[in-house]
Amino acid sequence: ITFDYEPNYPVTFNHPEETVFAADVAADIAGNSQVHRAIQPVMGGEDFSYMLEARPGAFIFIGNGDTAGLHHPAYDFNDEVIPHGM
Repeated sequence: ITFDYEPNYPVTFNHPEETVFAADVAADIAGNSQVHRAIQPVMGGEDFSYMLEARPGAFIFIGNGDTAGLHHPAYDFNDEVIPHGM
């Protein structure tokens, strides 16, 4: 078996200062006990990585309630969290 591999996305790398800032803002909104600052890196692909190449920033996960996980057919996005993620 042969295949051609073409990398599509650069690494999604959070900039340290912006990551701390984003976590601090999230703690101000949701409470410090709701912000998990020591998470393990994940190996997902994300087009936001192109933005992080152009400008410092942070890609963070924001919970939206007790629904099925993202990409699950039963997932139901909670529109009420949109203002908190902007």
